[in-house]
Amino acid sequence: MIIAVDGPAASGKGTIAKALGRHYGVPVLDTGLLYRAVGLAVLKAGGDPDIESDALAACSFRDETLADPALRSEAVGSLASRVSVHQAVRDALVKRQRDFATQPGGAILDGRDIGTVIAPDAHAKLFVTASVHVRAQRRYQDALSHGGHPDMDSLIADIQARDTRDMSRDHAPLKVADGADLLDTSDLSIDAAVRQAIALVDAQLEGRSRG
Repeated sequence: MIIAVDGPAASGKGTIAKALGRHYGVPVLDTGLLYRAVGLAVLKAGGDPDIESDALAACSFRDETLADPALRSEAVGSLASRVSVHQAVRDALVKRQRDFATQPGGAILDGRDIGTVIAPDAHAKLFVTASVHVRAQRRYQDALSHGGHPDMDSLIADIQARDTRDMSRDHAPLKVADGADLLDTSDLSIDAAVRQAIALVDAQLEGRSRG
């Protein structure tokens, strides 16, 4: 069983993917961390994330890097969006993602091209979204909880810029995959969003079993 959870930044897809993992008892991979790891590695190496060769050279990071708390920062998130536009980088990270997806027992992957590129034959697909202002507010609250002093206008601008990069890139752009159910979390609590996600996935799995 492979479940694909796609969507833009701060839509709630990561929280939903983890909840689905607990519900169905399967491992979860936040594929965005792979691109964040590449972005952080480029930064540490003094490279340019907008230069494909620099970004590609950073793709050989060790798996332990994915546990680095620095990957969760807004700055690294922006770097991830920039390195992800390079086809060579996406190609280099595809095998890691597909190996995870096809492990025995099933898996859940969340990202931006899971249902379209990584696992187009996933047994269930969700596209999780929310309004720009709601997503910015979530980032704002998260930054405050970690002692930060965020600027709402800057957060909105960053999210809009990342959306534009992700949706307009030539390779594996962010879009709703064929057969995916749309889940807008703008006006939903976490619990309500998770309940809807489970209901949607159950319905898709049941539909496949009947087919």
